[in-house]
Amino acid sequence: MTLIKSISGIRGTIGGKPGENLTPLDIVKFTSAYAQWLADKNPCKKLTVVVGRDARLSGDMVSAIVEGTLLGCGVDVINVGLCTTPGVEMAVIRKKADGGIIITASHNPRQWNALKLLNHFGEFLSDADGKKVLALAESPSLAYPEIDQIGHVIDRTPFDREHIEAVLALPLVDVEAVRARKFKVVVDAVNSVGGIVIPELLRALGVEVVCLNCTPNGQFAHNPEPIPENLTEISEAVVREGADLGVVVDPDVDRLALVCEDGRMFGEEYTLVAVADYVLSHTPGNTVSNLSSSRALRDVTEKRGGSYTAAAVGEVNVVTAMKATNAIIGGEGNGGVIYPALHYGRDALVGVALFLTHLAKTGLTVSALRATYPEYYISKNKIQLTPAIDVDDVLLKIKAKYAHEQVNDIDGVKIDFPTEWVHLRKSNTEPIIRIYSESRDKSSADALAEKIMADIKTIANL
Repeated sequence: MTLIKSISGIRGTIGGKPGENLTPLDIVKFTSAYAQWLADKNPCKKLTVVVGRDARLSGDMVSAIVEGTLLGCGVDVINVGLCTTPGVEMAVIRKKADGGIIITASHNPRQWNALKLLNHFGEFLSDADGKKVLALAESPSLAYPEIDQIGHVIDRTPFDREHIEAVLALPLVDVEAVRARKFKVVVDAVNSVGGIVIPELLRALGVEVVCLNCTPNGQFAHNPEPIPENLTEISEAVVREGADLGVVVDPDVDRLALVCEDGRMFGEEYTLVAVADYVLSHTPGNTVSNLSSSRALRDVTEKRGGSYTAAAVGEVNVVTAMKATNAIIGGEGNGGVIYPALHYGRDALVGVALFLTHLAKTGLTVSALRATYPEYYISKNKIQLTPAIDVDDVLLKIKAKYAHEQVNDIDGVKIDFPTEWVHLRKSNTEPIIRIYSESRDKSSADALAEKIMADIKTIANL
C-alpha cells in the first residue's frame, strides 16, 4: 500500500496509515493545500472549484471529503458527480471556475484513488505549481475561515450531456455520415463512468450499441488498463456479435483503445494516428505526441504536410508543446487524443466521434483502415540497477556513445535511428531504467532493446 505525491496530484491506496496511504486525513491535507494555492493566486476573490469522480468504490467517500474540505476552506463547489476526466476539465472552462479536482486513479486497480488537480484552464498543473501545492501541504501555517466565509455547493448538475453535445457539434464530427453506415459497436467501460457516456454518445451518432461492463458500480470486471492482455473478453464479443468495432475506455475515459471487427487489437498507439490522419486531411497543421509514442504519427503528419514535435512524457508537457507549435491535434500513444478545438485534454469521447467519422467516410472496415498506416512495433522493457549506481551518469554515457545519432534529452535519453528508436527513462522512485524501443517488427524492436540493455550493463559494470 502506498501514497504517491507528484505535481499532477495525489495517488494512493485506500485505507491504512496517514502519510502512507490515501486516508481521509491525507485527502483533507492535500485538498486544503490546493485551496490555499488557489487563494494565493487569487487574493480577495471568492473561489469556485469543480469536483467530479469516476465510479470506483471509494469515489463517494473521497468526493464527500473533498467537497467538505473545500467548503471549509471557503471555496464554493460545483459538483458534477459521476463524470469523466475530460468532462471535469471542460466543466472548469465552461463554468468559468478557478480550478477543478478529478477524483480518479485512472487505470489503476480498484483499491486505488487519486486527486488530480486542475488550473482555471481545465488543465493539469505545471511542474512549478504542482510543487507549490506539495509544499503547502507540509506547511504548518494553513488556516481555515470562520463561519461567514465558508463555501457553498452552488450546483450539482451532471455535465455528461453537455460534454456529448459539444463533441457532436464539432465541424469534423459528421453525425449523418456515421448514422448512414449503421455501425454496430461493442463497448467495454470496465464498470465505470464510461458506461454512461460512451453508449449515450454512440446512440446519438445512430450506432447500435452492445454494452459490456457498462454498469458504473466500480466493480472492475478486469484489470482496468486498456491494453491487449486485459481485453480478451471484448475481442471475443466483437466477433460473436458481428460488430464493426470494439471501443474500450479506462475508468476515467481519457484513454481509448479500439478492437477490429475480426477481434484483433487496432493498437493503442494507432488510436491517435488514425484520428490525427482524419483531422489533418481536413485541417492541415502540426502534431505533438510524447517521446515514447509511435513514429507513425510523425509519418502521417509529414505525409499531410505538417510538422511533428516530440514532447516529454506527461499530458501537461504534451499540451505545452502543442500550444508552442500551434498543433491542431496531439496526445499520447496510450490511446490519449487531445483535440484543442474541443479542449486541451485527453478525451476518449472526441476520439470515438472523430474515429467513427473517419471510418464512415473511408468506407473501410477497421482492420482495412489499420492496414493503411505504417507498421511499427513497440517493445517495453526495464533494467534493474543497484542503488549504488548513478543512473543519471549511466544515461549521460549512453547519450555520449550515440552522439552521432539524433538524440533528444528533454526527458531521459531518446535515440532516433533511421528506421527505429529507443527511449530510456529513469524511475523517480527506484533504481530502474525503463527502455522503450520501436522498429518495423517485434524481433527488431526487441533486438534494439537488448542491444541498449547490454550497453547499460557494460557501463554500469553489471
